[in-house]
Amino acid sequence: MTRELFWLTLTVILTGLLWIPYVLNRCQVRGLSGAMANPARGDKPLAPWATRLMFAHDNAVENLVIFAPLVLILNSMDYSTKWTVLATAVYFWARVAHLIVYTLGLPVFRTLAFTVGFLAQAVLAIAIFGWL
Repeated sequence: MTRELFWLTLTVILTGLLWIPYVLNRCQVRGLSGAMANPARGDKPLAPWATRLMFAHDNAVENLVIFAPLVLILNSMDYSTKWTVLATAVYFWARVAHLIVYTLGLPVFRTLAFTVGFLAQAVLAIAIFGWL
């Protein structure tokens, strides 16, 4: 496994596990049967942190759709440099930071973490075109 695929794998695992805390909060707030029921207008609201984590999860999924193909394209090209490895690691840690600051409700830091992740994706895209 390349180092880029390693970081992609960690990112996929992280994204795949993000639902657990807010679903546990849903069970706590609405009870098990309420958590498993279809959403309704009269549902009790989740804790604010859980709602923010849901949005962070949505954002993580939306960005994984961009990040994963970039890494897989580089892998199919057998292209790996210190910059692509660094970009994939930075992307992972930016996503970790993003979910933490988003869940805590720190909007400026959320935007900064998102921007770092975006720049890491840009590095990968640049590498695909051989400009790195």
